[in-house]
Amino acid sequence: MPVSPADLRFMFLRGLGLVRRGWTSLRARGWRATWDRTRAQFRRATPLPPSRLYLPDAARFAPFAVPTSDAPVASIVIPVYDQFAHTLACLRALAAHPPATPFEVIVVDDGSRDETVDALPRIAGVRYHRRATNGGFIAACNDGASLACGETLVFLNNDTVPQPGWLEALLATFVDEPGTGLAGAQLLYPDGRLQEAGGVVFADGSGWNYGKFESPEDPRFAYLRDCDYASGAAIAIPRALFAELGGFDTRYAPAYYEDTDLAFAVRAAGHRVVYQPAARVIHVEGGTAGTDTGAGMKAYQVRNRGTFAAHRADALASRLPAHTVPTPALLHRRQTQILIIDAMTPRPDHDSGSLRLVNLMRLLREEGAHVVFLPADVKRQEPYTTRLQHLGVECWHGVRPARWLREHGARFDAVMASRHYVASEFLPLLRKYATQARLIFDTVDLHYLRERRGAEVSGDAALARAAERTRTLELAVIAQCDATLVVSEVERALLAEDAPSAKVEILSNLHRVAGPGKPFAERHDLVFVGGFRHPPNVDAVLWFVREAFPRIRERLPEVRFHCIGSHTPPEIDALAAVPGVIVHGHVADIDPYMDGCRIALAPLRYGAGVKGKINLSMAHGQPVVATACAIEGMHLRDGEDVLVGDTPDAFADAVVRLYRDEALWTTLARNGLDSVAAHFSLDAARETVRRVFPGREKPASPL
Repeated sequence: MPVSPADLRFMFLRGLGLVRRGWTSLRARGWRATWDRTRAQFRRATPLPPSRLYLPDAARFAPFAVPTSDAPVASIVIPVYDQFAHTLACLRALAAHPPATPFEVIVVDDGSRDETVDALPRIAGVRYHRRATNGGFIAACNDGASLACGETLVFLNNDTVPQPGWLEALLATFVDEPGTGLAGAQLLYPDGRLQEAGGVVFADGSGWNYGKFESPEDPRFAYLRDCDYASGAAIAIPRALFAELGGFDTRYAPAYYEDTDLAFAVRAAGHRVVYQPAARVIHVEGGTAGTDTGAGMKAYQVRNRGTFAAHRADALASRLPAHTVPTPALLHRRQTQILIIDAMTPRPDHDSGSLRLVNLMRLLREEGAHVVFLPADVKRQEPYTTRLQHLGVECWHGVRPARWLREHGARFDAVMASRHYVASEFLPLLRKYATQARLIFDTVDLHYLRERRGAEVSGDAALARAAERTRTLELAVIAQCDATLVVSEVERALLAEDAPSAKVEILSNLHRVAGPGKPFAERHDLVFVGGFRHPPNVDAVLWFVREAFPRIRERLPEVRFHCIGSHTPPEIDALAAVPGVIVHGHVADIDPYMDGCRIALAPLRYGAGVKGKINLSMAHGQPVVATACAIEGMHLRDGEDVLVGDTPDAFADAVVRLYRDEALWTTLARNGLDSVAAHFSLDAARETVRRVFPGREKPASPL
């Protein structure tokens, strides 16, 4: 294809813009930061594949509808000035994948001279407002905000293509992250590379699009975090707060730095500015104003930097120097930074240990810490890795642990390693590369106690010898760590004898109380929840179905037993042939069984630690029948919080009695909820976490 004069002019202006920006970067940031940015731009990062991005067809315009609401929760304000092709793509994306949240679209035309004027009024559902004169981006956005009806304003550039689910993720930030005043999306280039993962502002007022040209799934950029600012190409802010702050500051008219200043104003008013990676938006950077800061609208970016630096001088004084290359360690420099290592990424819908770990990370974040997670298998485990990142946890994968710790070890105030076989492998590396960190060993449960009890039940001498070998290994790890976590008083008492010099704290199961769920009359059947890689669970279900369940069915012939848990072995699968037994295997959402089954069962004959299955049921207002072994160390009273039976007859009698007695059922349900709140909630563990994990004086906002 021949090169036209227009093509040549474009390439010339693009090249001239690169030279100008490069020179400006050298003066503002120094050679190292400039080189790093240049190298990132021309290095081929791993983009999102096209199959994971939505781009509308570039078909000729024909009237269509955007399914908006007359009672919007969110008002999407889109300022436009010519460039109708971009606006059309943006609106087509909203029409093709409309948000589930009720929304309205307000398009503010800032004096367009192209087909925008004729076409936009023909798109149903769009509130089209044409300004009398061209006033620039700030004036158009403020006009749109004044017309909005939704409780949340969402500013969206016309050269964007919002991806499915973007609005729900953006709005959820205000619910999931207390104190959020402004939420910004993850911006992508059309080729799937990252454009911005929240912005960084330096002490001289210059900015850095963090993660630019990198992979959106790079661990450095894929987690939710507080940021200095978020690009106004896709941000959300409560309408009342925007009005309180006076909207976008007109001192920056017609455009540039208004979004940066808004973020600083939000923070000055006591709110957080949060980057939300779950809200993905493609942005054709410069699609409207170009990219050359030496000419046209982009020239205001250079002028307004000085205006901003003067206006926000006090806040900028504590920012990073301009020549700094931002890293996670620097971005979280004012927070306690805690590394957590476990065998693999936790899967809280599979096992109670995972649920406890995820809730511990939630609690640490609530306490102001920044949490970093490294799985010992260094594998990305989906959807669980992404879910952790969206909770604000910096998750690493695909790295060499020794090399990674050599680079990152010095940043951590504390390191917690879970399970003795993981901790024993990592301790030498941690002692070498994280010498300043407090080392915490999380037993999850005392493995040697569980193995010893399993050997006693089976009468297996080989298992007994294996338990003693585990004891030696576990006690060796305890001796090398600054603190050890156990889940019950029983385990702490055992370590008082076996490791008397160790500092041992109880950090039990952690649950968020779900509430009472359905009443007695609306619940039916029995349920067991537990992963079957855990041998005590296999033994428990086999014992219950073979010994106790027939006695129950004699008196409750219609009752069914729901067996839920991953990795079912053949002997558990075979139980599906027993009348009344339903073997579900792994169930992604167990809430219907927690809220719909009348009784939960914990028929464990051996084990150690605190049983998450009991806490989980009680947190949903579901009473439990258990063995004495299952409730060990759980502060539960037989007949008041739980019913206990250790023989087949006693266990069956307890199930039948509770299944028929609504008054008893109601009492146990209420007391179970109270017990979880008192002993196993995040609030119950807060003081222990404060004692075990080091704190640091922190400002109101991490940045």
